[in-house]
Amino acid sequence: MDSYRHFEHLKEFEKEGVDYRIRWRVEDSGIAILSIHGGDIEPGTSEIADAIAGSDHTFYTFEGMKRAGNRALHLTSTVFNEPIGLEIVCLSEIILSIHGCHETEALVYLGGMDLELREHIRQHLAGAGFDAVDNCGSKYPGRDPANICNICGRGMGIQLEISRGLRAQLFKDLTPRGRSFPTEGLIRFARAIQDALEPFKLPVPAFVCEGLD
Repeated sequence: MDSYRHFEHLKEFEKEGVDYRIRWRVEDSGIAILSIHGGDIEPGTSEIADAIAGSDHTFYTFEGMKRAGNRALHLTSTVFNEPIGLEIVCLSEIILSIHGCHETEALVYLGGMDLELREHIRQHLAGAGFDAVDNCGSKYPGRDPANICNICGRGMGIQLEISRGLRAQLFKDLTPRGRSFPTEGLIRFARAIQDALEPFKLPVPAFVCEGLD
């Protein structure tokens, strides 16, 4: 169970710049790559999301920075309402939300309501040598309409749960310092998803959400 009910509750007890930080950049593909449990909450997810976004897609991460106890900063996907993150979502037609799960096997669980894109990503990951499992019937389905991955312009997005076993292969190790040394595997993983997203790139509407200008 999460320690906090929503972001405003979290802000009462945690300090930005000390306990957590928020990073983002906005691009014009219509696709946003999110890591709402970044930093030391689910280690490696910020770096994976950043690598996938590259210079083409919008990127957002909410990162735990505490010396210990970063799990307390976890807000589940159906209640995550940090304002900048929600503005990023309002700019985006498609959301790809990157998460980390505890499994030690090297695999990716694919969830979310966008079945077409989900299968496209699964095929590209499999082609790049990654074990990608369709997740619609498991404990990580990502199919709640309130899940942040599904409240984009299309009303359906993608949630990737990347096992700890696989994340450990994408970096020297999962410590903050180790994550600054990506392996060839991260390059290959990010490129596979970038290739899968390419046909889905769309222009965004000509407006800027409040707070992101």
